[in-house]
Amino acid sequence: MATVQFADMQSRPTEFLDFTSLTLDEFQELIPPFEAAFQAPMAAWRLDRQPRTARPLSVYQHCPLPTPEDRLFFLLTSLKTDSLQVVQGRLFGMGQSKAHQWIHVLLPALPAALRTLGDAPARSLTALAQRLGVSEAAAVGGSLEEEPAPIVAAPVATPDSPLLPMTARNDGLSAPKTLLHRPTVIAARKKTIR
Repeated sequence: MATVQFADMQSRPTEFLDFTSLTLDEFQELIPPFEAAFQAPMAAWRLDRQPRTARPLSVYQHCPLPTPEDRLFFLLTSLKTDSLQVVQGRLFGMGQSKAHQWIHVLLPALPAALRTLGDAPARSLTALAQRLGVSEAAAVGGSLEEEPAPIVAAPVATPDSPLLPMTARNDGLSAPKTLLHRPTVIAARKKTIR
């Protein structure tokens, strides 16, 4: 079965954008900080989250994600398509368990790389407004220019009846609750189990 690889997809920029939501230029800019963020924990930990004791990380002969480009492409495709791990594994020539390992090892590297580039998502409205250099109201969706105050008409009298008619409680919601710790309920449950 043919697998998806970065080397094949880079010659088709529209499909690449569909798979990752990034242009090739944006992708190339993200590779160095992503690979650095991936390699840092891999110096101390193996792919299966066990401590690395004997040898450093090396790309083995039949590795499904041998290059930094392939690793980033795998992760971005997984995040964009939100596919099942078994499907993601089949796309990239590995089983579900190996896809699960790769996703969980690569996932922390992406926010670290985005923080390095200064493109990490803002975690609060204040941080977003500060990044954009605007007030918090403008960051929410207000315009950057002052809008004239709206003209307020005379207050209108509200009708006495509500907009929607009030309905009585539903029988299912108003039914008494069965208390499972009562002796009669316990005895009845024991009787039906036998």
